[in-house]
Amino acid sequence: MTGTPAARLPGAHRPVAMVTGPSSGIGHAYATRLASLGYDLVLVARDEQRLTALADELSRRFDTHSEIVPADLAVAADRERVAARLAEGVEFLVNNAGLGISGEFWTNDPERLQAQLDVNVTAVMQLTRAALPSMIAAANGSIVNVASVAGLVPGRGSTYSASKAYVVSLCEGLAGGLAGTGVRVQALCPGFVHTEFHDRAGIDMSSLPKAMWLDVEQVVAGSLRDLESNQVVSVPGAQYKVLTTVAGMIPRTLLVRVNRTLFNARGRT
Repeated sequence: MTGTPAARLPGAHRPVAMVTGPSSGIGHAYATRLASLGYDLVLVARDEQRLTALADELSRRFDTHSEIVPADLAVAADRERVAARLAEGVEFLVNNAGLGISGEFWTNDPERLQAQLDVNVTAVMQLTRAALPSMIAAANGSIVNVASVAGLVPGRGSTYSASKAYVVSLCEGLAGGLAGTGVRVQALCPGFVHTEFHDRAGIDMSSLPKAMWLDVEQVVAGSLRDLESNQVVSVPGAQYKVLTTVAGMIPRTLLVRVNRTLFNARGRT
């Protein structure tokens, strides 16, 4: 705990964590885990009704206070509003909100592609930047930016993989600059996880082998373990640790061909 009033909700005395995209999936699991660890929460997503339901659930289970911030991170004004809240101070930030798109890059509406870039890249950059000054001043803080194995292994779609590669590089670069400040940063790189993500994106995952699926609790537990050991890039799941290790040992052109065979990238942007 920092002991600074800015990192507390009004009238509360517990550390505060912000989670974007907590309505379901990894964000929901992270919000639940942080509440169980004694954090109050700032919950950010488009669906205010689902945020309210989550806040009520966490209050009943963990006596957690939650601040609800309805926002669409594809919209500049909403990103600025969330960034302003972060500038007031939090001790833990989970940039989880993400956008996947089905269909080929050249057939997608440019505005939709820009929205994906704004959610997956611009929002992560702006919110990370907004959170860091107060964390550094307090010499305490953690930022988990949810990337993907797609950011480490090329060939699984185009703009989505590119956006997640940015998140990985951002965290790796920040980690060096943050050394000795008391602030930790992590790029969380899960593989395929049982969430609403693929259904929302309209991506058919019926052909994926069952062994390649992860559950959200496994992802969050792995992330927190790696955060405690200051591991900047966290890859949950033994199968994905093997995949990313092998990927780093073979030529990139061969890796792209292998990945296309394992995970069909057609129809994914």
